[in-house]
Amino acid sequence: MAKLKYLIIFIVPISAMWSFFSNDWQTFLPVIIAFIVVPTLELFLKPDHNNLDKVSREMAEKSWFYSVVLYTILPIQLIALYFFLTTWNQEYSPVEIIGRITSMGVMCGVFGINVGHELGHRDHRFEQFIGELLLLTSLETHFLIYHNYGHHFDVATRKDPATARKNEWLYSFWIRSQFGSYVKAWQLQTKLLKIKKVSFLSLDNRMLWYTIFQISMCIAIYLLFGMNVLLYFLVAAIFGILLLETVNYIEHYGLWRKQKKSGRFEVVNPMHSWNSDHVVGRLLLFELSRHSDHHHRANKPYQILDSHPDSPQMITGYPGMMLLALIPPLWFKIMNNRIPS
Repeated sequence: MAKLKYLIIFIVPISAMWSFFSNDWQTFLPVIIAFIVVPTLELFLKPDHNNLDKVSREMAEKSWFYSVVLYTILPIQLIALYFFLTTWNQEYSPVEIIGRITSMGVMCGVFGINVGHELGHRDHRFEQFIGELLLLTSLETHFLIYHNYGHHFDVATRKDPATARKNEWLYSFWIRSQFGSYVKAWQLQTKLLKIKKVSFLSLDNRMLWYTIFQISMCIAIYLLFGMNVLLYFLVAAIFGILLLETVNYIEHYGLWRKQKKSGRFEVVNPMHSWNSDHVVGRLLLFELSRHSDHHHRANKPYQILDSHPDSPQMITGYPGMMLLALIPPLWFKIMNNRIPS
């Protein structure tokens, strides 16, 4: 049962597929589940702060099941994208168009980016490649370079575009974080190329190849399905990216690492990320909400992430916190007093 609980994630693609073949309000089904049903459940379900014991942890870490679940996400994401692109064969109302686009956007955020993030931290190139393909479906491939070589080193400092400042509005953060991380990804890639002493046109320039593949994918969608479908896909990808940036916003809002006299910052610890142990959100995002431990030990697979009692705690799960962040004055009123001094 400890393993099977993660299969709840497949309610997302099932609801998305339902959306692509439905009409009226049913086209919003993934959005309804993610941002109405789940936040409502988490108002009544108590968070689970328990961690695995030593034996269970060792068994979970060795089990192939948890990785295979992640691998299956890629074909599911590609199938969902295929049906999203090929089912615009009738007239849809503006509401239905928005519903279908946001449904694919949820797939881009939950499957494309979130699972791509998890696999991007793995050591095996095969797993990283699956993560890259998932991120490609959301047009967010630069994320791996920036996240692994930038965010995890600069988190909770002003060097990090993805760390939200106290009293910063979510909407301005979206712009600063997305464009700032993209620029920094290129800077990091250039630095890596110089270290390896290879040219810009080298096969080692992953940012160059990411860009080529993303442009090629958009051209292919245009040639195969037309301009309207390309625009629908681009909006869905942007919706997924905004989900990512909203998650970035709530994960580190107002938290700072102390700077030493030497100019260096203190080592990242569980106090530098907001944690949520609310069960449903944890399962739907492969334990992403145990973010304090993820930053404390970035190489730990999702199934063995721990809850740290000393880390700052969110008042509810990720979906509910994301909705709260959409109302900045209310967010500031609730969260500013909870920021550790």
